[in-house]
Amino acid sequence: MLALRDAPNWRAVFGAEFGRYGHGFELRPVLTEEQVLAVEWRLGVALPAEYRSFLLQVGAGGAGPDYGLFPVRPAPPGEAPGDAALPFRPERTQELDAHECAEPQRAAYSDEEAFLRDYRTWDARHDELHEALTEGTLCVSEQGCAYYTLLAVTGPECGTMWDDVRAVGEGVLPVERAGKKRVTFAEWYLRWLDHAERKAHGTPPDTPAAPGQPSGTT
Repeated sequence: MLALRDAPNWRAVFGAEFGRYGHGFELRPVLTEEQVLAVEWRLGVALPAEYRSFLLQVGAGGAGPDYGLFPVRPAPPGEAPGDAALPFRPERTQELDAHECAEPQRAAYSDEEAFLRDYRTWDARHDELHEALTEGTLCVSEQGCAYYTLLAVTGPECGTMWDDVRAVGEGVLPVERAGKKRVTFAEWYLRWLDHAERKAHGTPPDTPAAPGQPSGTT
């Protein structure tokens, strides 16, 4: 990975160099099995196999898509388990959309107190749905502009990647690549690595890949 720092165009790779946020193609040291178990205990969930293997064999954060992977550290002594084990329910994005369409409108009320009462109830439920969108996920990287990438760690979608685009009111949506409606952590990361290598070396994206290697199409 660090060899990419010697490539002529490595700074052209998005997120590689951006002040203290740039990953610089550096990876944090891998975790031990004991440390990964401690991370899982803190989160309250077993990590998806691909991500778990990454922490054990590649790195515990650092170089990766966008501004890189967030660092992963074991829980300090005495810290209580987290709530990542709550079920991930991507359908909540649709629930939130429907709820937003039902926002009380002042013009429909003749009674100010009734409007305020209904609006407070609606607003409280909106906050609940908004926060619940990321339950059962692990935030693994920042895309910038308050967009994040999530890894589902519970439920039928466990191991797949999701875009947290709540900043623009679009909820949590699946990462899609080359027509695939679901992308696993390894697929997501390896596709970025292929793109980063080509970008850093100035290789055109439509250049045929070497046998056994993924193409450069993004």
